[in-house]
Amino acid sequence: MTNNDAYQYDYDDTKQTLNTTSEERLMVMLIYILSFFTSFIGPLIIWLVKREDSPFVDRGGKDYFNFLISYFIWTIVATVLILILIGFVLLPIVAILNLIFTIIAIVKASNGEYYLPPLSIKFIK
Repeated sequence: MTNNDAYQYDYDDTKQTLNTTSEERLMVMLIYILSFFTSFIGPLIIWLVKREDSPFVDRGGKDYFNFLISYFIWTIVATVLILILIGFVLLPIVAILNLIFTIIAIVKASNGEYYLPPLSIKFIK
């Protein structure tokens, strides 16, 4: 049985907490913290290196990239909507939500909880 088989979890349950090690929690926290500095490369490296070792890091990385892709799409939509003036309101809202949900994800990861921010589309399952 591989390490990934030891944990079975439901992707619809975002409030599920596992008995995770401090290293696993730290790696998921680093995925989100590095997103402030390198939104793609830093989190991708951590996820690719550690995803085989820990289902918690694997799910945390998948949740982060679903969040990143989704909010990139929402930013593009808001930018296009600037043409009809709605985007001037939506673009700052999307940026603020991105910051807030990243901070919440860091706190949830430090508590060993899964967290998929609202408005995230599950591209990677």
